Amino acid sequence: MPARGDISSSLNTMVNACPVMPARGDIFAYVREKFDTEPEYPWARYPHYAVLRHRQGRKWYGLIMDVPGNRLGLDGDGPVEIINLKSDGVLDLLISGTPGILPAYHIDKRNWVSILLDGGITPGELFALIDESHALTGGGRTGPRRGRMPLA
Repeated sequence: MPARGDISSSLNTMVNACPVMPARGDIFAYVREKFDTEPEYPWARYPHYAVLRHRQGRKWYGLIMDVPGNRLGLDGDGPVEIINLKSDGVLDLLISGTPGILPAYHIDKRNWVSILLDGGITPGELFALIDESHALTGGGRTGPRRGRMPLA
């Protein structure tokens, strides 16, 4: 078994050298190394849906799914693989028009985005969004944030 530092070095090399969006296995390797997270598969009906949770508190910070593209407003009904992540900059991400970043599928669209795993952003950008989602969901705070105007 490789040493933890060797794995970290390999992940950094992969992130910086690879312009292609990482596959779910790469994401799992990243969260395993960085957050000691193992994916969970809680639904027998959806055996490919993987939940990423905090070890303490068990809050979700990511959900990887394969869903029909037409449910995301895309052409065709073939399955596409996405990851749902929480983000403080949801509106900015959506307004920027970055390819591959969409309003969240089947979760709060004000605080979460869906990211297509087959293009649009770099691995480094994806991993930064995973880090942000992990940080945003890690606290014990519940309810709306103060100073934020609710959306209509």
